[in-house]
Amino acid sequence: MPNSTNPSDYCTLGTCPLSEAHVNYVPSLPGNAFFLALFAVLLAAQVVLVIRYRTWGYFAGLFGGLVLEVIGYAGRLQMHSNPFRFNPFLEYLVCLTIAPAFLSGSIYICLGRIVTIYGENISRLQPKTYTIVFVTCDLVSLILQAAGGAITSMAKSNQNGLAQNGINIMIAGLSFQVASLALFMGLCLDFAWEVRKNHHDLNPNIRIREVRESVLWKAFLVGLALATLTIFVRSAFRVAELQGGFHSALANNQVMFMILEGAMIAIATICMTVLHPGLCFNGLWDATKWTFRRSRKGEQDTVEMGDNRKASPSPTLA
Repeated sequence: MPNSTNPSDYCTLGTCPLSEAHVNYVPSLPGNAFFLALFAVLLAAQVVLVIRYRTWGYFAGLFGGLVLEVIGYAGRLQMHSNPFRFNPFLEYLVCLTIAPAFLSGSIYICLGRIVTIYGENISRLQPKTYTIVFVTCDLVSLILQAAGGAITSMAKSNQNGLAQNGINIMIAGLSFQVASLALFMGLCLDFAWEVRKNHHDLNPNIRIREVRESVLWKAFLVGLALATLTIFVRSAFRVAELQGGFHSALANNQVMFMILEGAMIAIATICMTVLHPGLCFNGLWDATKWTFRRSRKGEQDTVEMGDNRKASPSPTLA
């Protein structure tokens, strides 16, 4: 970390050495402007898509994540002219640290619906179990990261210990996010294996079969897998970066940051926008949601699709 949590805003590139700044480099103007513009465009696209497809649960996570990405890169653009100012540094640090937790939430709510598309009978867990468990993990991660960011922001220039405590809490939140993503990927692979092994026992609903046999559906699965992997790589990078401290070589390597932070999240959000579930589910996004409400028999819920009704422990989160 710099010599103080809040180095003087009177410092400029002409009066103080970069070693006294929050990052020991001048943030790239074109690079950070590119990411800011990209995330702003993707945010606008998500607004249009949610109005068209009504995928509110999926949109909520992406909206929060993309707004934070825009704010974070706006902070980095301000740091281009003066990397000594604390407020822009804090904007960048907190917003870009917690933004992917929102994006992960949007990914997590897709798995329950994917299970319904293939068949809940071949899944180890009910669709709602996947969603509840991983969205809860995501909230825990987000709370830890936000709390750590708040503590860091409140620390004064002579409270380096308090600031470090905040950073440690952020690291704990990021580490929990990495562990959650790893478990999520493991369960996704397990379900994929069950689908392959039980391909004759998949959901027989005609509309559902048409969806899962479409090229668009297969592209959606690839895109979601790529988004998950890139967020995982980015989160592991940020854990290593923060653990090394702000004076470490990793924390002051702008090229690594732009690739393992900016590019990874850009790839994830592009996949989650271009291969939007509202389009790829072909009208079945809402029909595959789970609900806590029980059927009249009190034994299981139902998923209704047009004139077909499939008995299942059904999904309603978004």
